[in-house]
Amino acid sequence: MAVLAPPDPRLTEPGTPGEVDDPSDATFPLLDEAPAPWAARGRSGNPVPEAAVSAMFDEIAPIYDRLNTLMTLGADAGWRRAAVAAARLHAGDTAVDVACGTGKLSAALAERVGPFGRVLAVDASRGMIDRGRAVFPDLVQLEFRQANALRLPAPDGEFDAATIAFGLRNLADFDAGFRELCRVVRPGGRVVCLELSVPRPRAWGHLFQVTFRRLVPWAGRIAAGSRAYGYLPASLDGFPDPDALAVRMRAAGLQRVTIRRLGLGAVALHVGTVPEG
Repeated sequence: MAVLAPPDPRLTEPGTPGEVDDPSDATFPLLDEAPAPWAARGRSGNPVPEAAVSAMFDEIAPIYDRLNTLMTLGADAGWRRAAVAAARLHAGDTAVDVACGTGKLSAALAERVGPFGRVLAVDASRGMIDRGRAVFPDLVQLEFRQANALRLPAPDGEFDAATIAFGLRNLADFDAGFRELCRVVRPGGRVVCLELSVPRPRAWGHLFQVTFRRLVPWAGRIAAGSRAYGYLPASLDGFPDPDALAVRMRAAGLQRVTIRRLGLGAVALHVGTVPEG
């Protein structure tokens, strides 16, 4: 299995709140057949430092959307629609989309809130942010900003909803990520998490594991000439299952946490409400 090698320790030093560490000198050599390091973190976070992860996503940003659509057979569009609906936004509302990638979910949220609303799209990868700005230049209510998901550039209770889609696995601390999402959402607002999951039925779960671990890296090498896609299946190792993720959301302070399984169980949609009063 291909995984990210541990980068230079300098890349792990904390940065200024609201900013990311400079990934310009980050590298991410991939070690074939190396044991995945994820379980060593006790399922609490991504063991690969942010700068190395950002550098990887910088590389694949130009083909990220096309390859995702190909590998999900277009199902990713439906998953985003489900996330937008779960946020329960209205015209004029505000939202933050964390780990926004190239901004497809961010743009869908922006269309929901309309020209008098506001959506802040945040990602640690400069390549993803630049790609999003280039793809969605006409949505005046959509702002892209490079920032750390654990130190969001927003005051307490700023937004009506917060979303994170397929990005929680990349955070250094899952619990801190949920707490930060809760912090920036007003009381009564919603936190929506869309993330990969291993399907429950044993046979289908085994097929998913084989497909995800072998097809994704292979497709990345063929389509992009990059081995960076080996990181993505590795990042699911040791990741909390949907029930455990719901427990973490409640521990972060969210109430009325629900789980909806999509894509035959390969994706889980979690929704929680920030308590009022």
